[in-house]
Amino acid sequence: MAIHTQKYTYPLRLGNHFSLLIDGDCFFSAMLNAIDGAEQSILLEQYLVQSGQITARFIERLCQAVHRGVAVHVLLDDYGSANLNSYDRERLQQAGIQLQFYNPVHFKYFHHSLFRTHRKILIIDAQQVFIGGAGIADEFSETYYGTQYWHDVMLKIQGPVVADWVDLFNKTWRQDTHPNAGFKANKLDASAITETRQTAGHLLGRVLVNTPLLQQEINRSLIKQLRRVRERAWITTPYFVASRKIRRAIRRTARRGVDVRLLLPGSYSDHPWISYAARRYYMRLLRNGVRIFEYQPRFTHTKILLCDNWVSTGSSNLDRWNQHWNLDANQAVYDAEFAQQVAGLFKANFAVSQEITLAEWKKRPLRTRLREWFSGQLVYLLERLGRGTKGRTKL
Repeated sequence: MAIHTQKYTYPLRLGNHFSLLIDGDCFFSAMLNAIDGAEQSILLEQYLVQSGQITARFIERLCQAVHRGVAVHVLLDDYGSANLNSYDRERLQQAGIQLQFYNPVHFKYFHHSLFRTHRKILIIDAQQVFIGGAGIADEFSETYYGTQYWHDVMLKIQGPVVADWVDLFNKTWRQDTHPNAGFKANKLDASAITETRQTAGHLLGRVLVNTPLLQQEINRSLIKQLRRVRERAWITTPYFVASRKIRRAIRRTARRGVDVRLLLPGSYSDHPWISYAARRYYMRLLRNGVRIFEYQPRFTHTKILLCDNWVSTGSSNLDRWNQHWNLDANQAVYDAEFAQQVAGLFKANFAVSQEITLAEWKKRPLRTRLREWFSGQLVYLLERLGRGTKGRTKL
């Protein structure tokens, strides 16, 4: 059953099932097992892919799928896959995998090269989808990276919304390849796929899409939920460089007495300067009643928005890059039980985090404040580059 609206690319759909997969050794195993079980098609869109043990396992399973007669289409971001070595690229191509690189980087056309696909999507037989924030890299696996592996989540999806994820992949694939190079996921059309997924579950969900300078459904949905939330608004993101509009909505929500919390990276980050830039906002947020937690065990790369019984998770960070340059996509879920499961993950993370208080924050040393200021200036310069891309969104 689809509930239509003109405000979003895809409608609300009933009848879905969502499974939250926590950390790489869990979700990589689930994804690889799904690839092994594929019978007709595998569609993979990924931003971060770099050669290593995890990538080698994915390549091996994808090659085996081709040998079984499965049609495999792989769309990798050209910049995000820069560390995928020539040997791995040759293995993919020689196996018969349909491989494309999104928006090849040409420094001669600098502004055009800023546009990236930041999505992480794996679709199996147009029946199940894995989406989230994790790349295909050893950093997400405790087995291969050790105790400092990156903390992240993926979502396994079954049900009518699968058809929307297939459609989204198909649009990006056709956009970045020859107009006649589109694929057929299987012999079912979108309506048939939707009908066969009615019994997958009972949950309501919607695919949310961010397209640079055109569609900002993820941010717009968050602001809408912040305005109506009554009990809790918990947000985790690895890069908190949110727009002024989102920061204002967060502060106003806290002033209404809602339990507003931010879960952000602590001392571990792949881009520490972004964390320093994010800390410029702490003072004003704390003064308005927002609680801020910095995750301590390792780098947290999770991207989850929780407002009462609404959850949004996927590839989108709360930063300026998704607004100006990135193709992103999230899955929104409307369900109290699923929201409680997500809240449990938040609570476990809060327990191993350091809460930043206003009194402590006022005492931070001058060198820390200077570092925040310089990092903020760098973010501002990058944002100005993004403004220079206006009108160049079609790739």
